[in-house]
This record gives sequence, structure tokens and C-alpha cells, in this order.
Amino acid sequence: MDSTGDNILAEFVSVVDAVQCALAVQKEIQSRNAELPETRRMLFRIGINLGDVIEEEGRIYGDGVNIAARLESLAEPGGICVSKTAFEQIETKLPLGYEYLGEQSVKNIAKPVPAYKVLMEPRVTGARLKGGVRRRPVFAAVLGILVLAAGAAVFWHFARLTASPPVEKASRQRMAFPLPDKPSIAVMPFVNMTGEQNQDFFCDGLSEGLITALSKLPELFVIARDSTLFYKGKGVKATQVSEELGVQYVLDGSVQRAGDLVRVTAQLIDALNGHQLWSERYDRTIKDIFVLQDEITMKVVTELRVKISGDETGRIFAKGTNNLQAYLKVLEGNWYQNQGNKEANMVAKRLYSEAIELDPNYVEPYVLLAASYMIDLWLGASESPKETLSNGMKMAQKAVTLDNSNANAHAALSYVLLMMRQHDKAIEAGERALKLDPNNPGAIFSLAIALNCSWRPEEALPLLRQSMRLNPFFIGTNHMLGSACSQTGRYEEGIAVFKKWLKIAPNDLITNVLLVTLYMRAGREDEAKAAAAEVQRIHPGFSLVNYVERAPMKEGPKRDQWIDLMRRAEELK
Repeated sequence: MDSTGDNILAEFVSVVDAVQCALAVQKEIQSRNAELPETRRMLFRIGINLGDVIEEEGRIYGDGVNIAARLESLAEPGGICVSKTAFEQIETKLPLGYEYLGEQSVKNIAKPVPAYKVLMEPRVTGARLKGGVRRRPVFAAVLGILVLAAGAAVFWHFARLTASPPVEKASRQRMAFPLPDKPSIAVMPFVNMTGEQNQDFFCDGLSEGLITALSKLPELFVIARDSTLFYKGKGVKATQVSEELGVQYVLDGSVQRAGDLVRVTAQLIDALNGHQLWSERYDRTIKDIFVLQDEITMKVVTELRVKISGDETGRIFAKGTNNLQAYLKVLEGNWYQNQGNKEANMVAKRLYSEAIELDPNYVEPYVLLAASYMIDLWLGASESPKETLSNGMKMAQKAVTLDNSNANAHAALSYVLLMMRQHDKAIEAGERALKLDPNNPGAIFSLAIALNCSWRPEEALPLLRQSMRLNPFFIGTNHMLGSACSQTGRYEEGIAVFKKWLKIAPNDLITNVLLVTLYMRAGREDEAKAAAAEVQRIHPGFSLVNYVERAPMKEGPKRDQWIDLMRRAEELK
């Protein structure tokens, strides 16, 4: 915080905090004014901006500060004015209304600044500008300018009061799943405040690292990364996340990176009780990223009152490598692998291979490289499926050899064995993965899919339901759960699973293919015909029979019956 003349300049870790503090200040001053004669009343203006700053000897400078100062002059007495960059961060997060003031020409700033008036009570939001603002890769800060004579103590007082701002409470009744009987948490994708897409991998990687560490604690229930990644870029509230995923706590934050410097903010929210448990800002170098992950993990564990034994500490905080560059290669590879297309998967494989060159004993890139080879098969990107399977097996076996106690390594091996139609060995590897880490969503799913593809759906179902609870937005779980329901005659449950997923991803080809199967087994040919038409809409010329023949199902009478069923479906007119 800085105070010169008749104003106060304050830096916040988030725009939400800045606006909440500004509201508290204005409302308290309004309340105090009501008790005073009109001649003694004081009215103050507040401007808030998200922008670049320069920090030097405890002072901050730059256009970010200048714009905040100009916005203050645009505010009404007793009012708040925010820039477009700030508005985009708070529009869906605070129950307020906003009035668009247009583009404002401000002193010493070359381009007009889009500005918004913050309405003190909830109203309909005014028209929003299209487009975004590209920021240089330097630290961004939220700046609040208060024209306030001798008001430093007053501002400090309200900043302290709003350190733990109230949040909207989640409802147990609206939760999609019952709350677990232990602390439950969703770690959201950290927001990339740098403004450069090539830093997304680092932000996602920080979140994934925290999920991995917290998931190793059996005393915690942790939502898998696929399902929290589903919310990336959507600006949802902690309340919505809590209700849709069935968790009490939500951890979110943001990352700014400039070269080797990193600024990370994090906050832990108790959505059920409607308050912030903890928030912190960390200014570190990239070399400290491992230590930073451990600090945040430990802080969450402490706030949730989970005890860690000495034996657990090493396992929880193990990163698998001390080579920072190898670790960053893996994070970037994960970002590309998650794109789900041939070109991105090719880049992911290269990055994983480079990580292995940097640290040949690092298990994780072998596991992920095995997965990338299997993705090639599903995407039809392999010129030689036999060679691709062989490469995938080499990577999975190497991972197991390096660390036979690594559940992810055995899960990867299980999946490769399944694709090679070695079903019994795939089940054995999946059982080993699950025994090593019963809370690992990948381990649970590896055994479930191996059992389901071996025509053992009754054994797969409880695992798939467990996988769904941990990872409700993972497409593979939805496919397999609906398939297991179809095999066991639970037609209505299977239809409900597929229809729910199609609301999220209406153009998902495999869901529609499996829906055809389910309707055919249920004897509902008209609906099967409609689902088959959807398949052709999404992928003209797609063969239902060829899909079954390529699927890693165990050969035998049941597989033959499925092929005949899909042949009948293709003949429906």
C-alpha cells in the first residue's frame, strides 16, 4: 500500500478482493455520513484496474497505476469505476450490476480506456465490449486508487475486514453427489494472468501437481484433474463447482510468469459454509516451483486438519525428478496431449521424449508416452498399429521397471495390454495399480475398463461408479459406465448416463455409437435409428460394425452378438 498526498494506492492479489474492499469502504463511509451533518460529510471516488506495474523500493509505477488514477476521476462521488480488464475478472464472480460507460480518453494514456461503473446493488449488467486486451509478460497487479484525505488508517481498517470475504453458500440439496464422509476438495485450474497462451501449460501443471499430492492422502477426497479442467476459462463460482462435483472445499488461484519470476496467488474456499479459509500470494523464481507446490499442499492439508505421518511425507511430496527442465517438458507435454488431436499428440510425444533424455530415470514421461501411443491408435494417426503398440509396451514396461510401486505405471501397462487384446494380463496389471493406490482415478479406471472389455460388467460397475464420483466429467468413465449398464440390462441407467453427457458434448461420436447399442439391446429400434442418424451427422460414412471390430473387447460369442446387433442397426431405414 502506498499513500501520497490525498490518495491511497493499494495492490491486491485479485480483482475480486479489490472490488469487495472498495464496496466495504464505500458502504461504511456511507453509513458514517448518515450520522453526520451534511456540511461534515465526505465522499470519495475509487478506481480499480488490472494492469502492468513496475515495483521499485516499495513503490509501484506504470500505466497500470496511471489508468487506475484516471478511472478514479471518472467515478461519481461515493462510487467505483473499473477498467474492462478488471470487469472481465469480476463479471460472473460478484453479485453486482455494472453500467458500461464507453471508451474514455484519459490523460497520458494513448488509447481510450473502456470503463464500467459498479452499481452498489445487484442489477442487470450493461452491454459488454467484445475482444480482449493483450498484456506484456510482466507482473499484473490490481490497483485501487482512493482520493481520501488522511485516510490511510481507514483504508487499512477495511482491508483487514475484507481479508476473508463472504462467498455464496453451496446447498447440500443441490449437490449432484452426496458429500463424502471425509474432507472433499476440488483444485481448479489456476488462471493464466500472463496473457500468453504458451504459459497455460505451466498454470495447468501447478494445479495438477497439487491434485497429485493431495490425492495421495487417503484422509482426503480429491476430484480428478479431468473434471476440474472441464471448468477452465469458464469463470464459474466456487458454489457451482461445489454443487456439481459434490465437494465442500474449492482451491483456486492465478499464476503470473515473467521469465524466471513467478507470482502465484491461491485461496481455499469452504463453499458449504460460505467463507474463505485462507489466501496467500507467493513471489518466487521458477527454480522454487517444487517448494512452492509443497508449501501450498501443506497449507491446504493444515487448513483441512489432516494429519500427515512421517512415513507419508516423502510419498506425498515426491516429484519424480529433480530436473526442473524435464519437469517443465512434462507439463508442456500434458497440455498438448489434452488437446486430443493428432498434431498436438505428436508434439506431446516429442516433449515426453525430451524429458526422458534430460532424466532417464523420471517415470512420469514414460507413462505419458505410453498413453500418447495409445491415443495415436484411437485417433487413427498410426501408420503401423503393431509398431505403435510395441512402442507403447516398451514405455509402460520401462516405467514399471523404474518404479514397480508406481500405480500410474501399472495402469498404463494395463491399458496397453488391453489394446493388445491380452485381457487377463490387463486385469492383473489393473489390480496391481489399484492395490498400490486405491484413491487413484487412473488406477480405478484401468481395472474397470479391463473388466468391462472382458465381458465382466458386474465387476466393473462398482469401480466405474467410484470412478464417476471422483471424475464425473471424464469422457472415458461416461462411456464405460453406460456400456456396463448396457451389458447388464440396466438400460434406463445407461440411457441417463449417455443423455447427461450429450448435454455437455452433443457431438461426441462414441457416446452416440454406444447409445445405438443400448437402444438395440433394449429393443427400442426407433430410438436406435435416431441415434444412428446422429452418428452419421457427426461422422458421415461411419461404420458401426467396424467400430465394434476395432474395440478392445474379448473375442467370443458376446463380441459376435454385438457385431450382429450393430449390423442390424446399420440396416435400419
